[in-house]
Amino acid sequence: MGRLFRNALVMLVLLSAVTGVLYPLAVTGAAQLLFPHQANGSLVERGGKPIGSELIGQVFSDPKYFWGRPSATSPQGYNGQSSGGSNLGPSNPALTDAVKQRIAALQAADPANHAPVPVDLVTASGSGLDPEISPAAAQYQLARVARARGLNPTQVQALVDRYTSGRQLGVLGEPRVNVLGLNLALDAH
Repeated sequence: MGRLFRNALVMLVLLSAVTGVLYPLAVTGAAQLLFPHQANGSLVERGGKPIGSELIGQVFSDPKYFWGRPSATSPQGYNGQSSGGSNLGPSNPALTDAVKQRIAALQAADPANHAPVPVDLVTASGSGLDPEISPAAAQYQLARVARARGLNPTQVQALVDRYTSGRQLGVLGEPRVNVLGLNLALDAH
């Protein structure tokens, strides 16, 4: 019995060292060597200071910025430590009320816009952290942003086009616009 216990203990220590120390160090080292930007959170910097991540949305509510998808995280929006959806179904009155409030905010920011509001501007994603919107959502906001910044809409359209990514591998997912990248480009314009 003592021999079995000793063998089991040796295996526990050995496997703990391999799977708990050596493997994580090897994967982290390879990621830092091959993909340093992604391994460090895909951070976006301005003036040498991190201001966000390409992978996590941020709150933009000023009319001169493109607005992203709403966030369902708590206690505040776009909280990376509490990723998750609202879990409200389509028949839930709380979801209906939230969508109505979001539509009202979009219409108040641009009363002249009578186009249908794209669904991704009024509903949160499953993670509640989406950093991107659909090209339709960007088009919906384009005139407001151009007017608020005193820019020609074709200038803003060029920036939207530059920050629009296509389908991955040409077939996966949908085209999307990175809101943080686009808003930073607008600020630099």
